[in-house]
Amino acid sequence: MFIQTEQTPNPQTLKFLPGKVVMDGGTAFFQNNNETSNSPFAKRLFEVEGVEGVFFGSDFITITKNQSLDWQVMKPLILGSIMDHYNSGQETIIKDQNNENTSLAKDENDSDIVKQIKELLDTRVRPAVAMDGGDIIYDSFKDGVVYLQMQGACSGCPSSTATLKMGIENMLKHYVPEVQEVRPIDA
Repeated sequence: MFIQTEQTPNPQTLKFLPGKVVMDGGTAFFQNNNETSNSPFAKRLFEVEGVEGVFFGSDFITITKNQSLDWQVMKPLILGSIMDHYNSGQETIIKDQNNENTSLAKDENDSDIVKQIKELLDTRVRPAVAMDGGDIIYDSFKDGVVYLQMQGACSGCPSSTATLKMGIENMLKHYVPEVQEVRPIDA
């Protein structure tokens, strides 16, 4: 098994591409070992000293490390854990517990504005954010403000505020005049 790695805009985060499906649908984000009860894969990755975040996309895994540790030490251990997972035959996420990102799912109760915001995020923003090893979660739209949560490599990234303000906010304002601002929320 050949696993590629890619840098992300966040120096504490590395993107791992195993060349296999990681998630059949949606995404999953784990910020500590206590959240991994439904994911044997995430639990295995948190066993590597210094792992502080695990994000699963469709075909990639994003790992965020402790600032005090070096990628040269951690990377071989993480690569080994990824190979061990695929050799074990275990699932990434145990299906009876749902931890997938469904924040952009269509909901008939959404207003036309919210439907338009979700559509733009899903088609224009998520693919770009996924290339950097992350995802974006729609939280709400209140009084002209769109609240979003950054995940994976984008969570805690020095450039995430610029991405939200300069990129996403400007694009949403352009297509949805009711949007006045985009603000991040913390998990």
